[in-house]
Amino acid sequence: MRTTSTREVYRNPWIRLREDAIELDDGSPGIYSVVERPDFGLVIPAERNGFWLVEQYRHPLGRRSWEFPQGTWPTGAGGSAEELARAELAEETGLRAGSLRHLGHLDLAPGLATQEFDVWLATDLTVGPTAREASEADMVSAFVTEAELRAMVADGRFTDGPSLAALSLLLLDRS
Repeated sequence: MRTTSTREVYRNPWIRLREDAIELDDGSPGIYSVVERPDFGLVIPAERNGFWLVEQYRHPLGRRSWEFPQGTWPTGAGGSAEELARAELAEETGLRAGSLRHLGHLDLAPGLATQEFDVWLATDLTVGPTAREASEADMVSAFVTEAELRAMVADGRFTDGPSLAALSLLLLDRS
């Protein structure tokens, strides 16, 4: 597949949609839509045989969602992947990690979007103030044991794809 031209279809401060005219290996033309979003960090805050989760309303789903803390830099801000992980953890939960270990780097939706993410395991946690953005005003955080998290996955209360992928990396890391 080769891109023959690209045009921007839509842009706002958080997302860009582009449309690529493509040529397939057999020479036939096509169109591919690509969502461009900045990469993000996801943090698994672990202590006492359990994890800290956040829950917030997710407008595209029309419901609240339990997740591991995650996010991108605000427009105009930046830093390393580790700095982003530390910032998101503190912003959403108020927790600070004495130890932060990289578990992996994943693609969010490679058939649709450019966005990728790093997964971090945060331990040696201490409590501090949160610094949630206005869009996170309804966010709550809660500690769940690993057994409770497994039950949440099994009964459909924990469905966030990146969080489930991160949990898989953690389980592989333990084996």
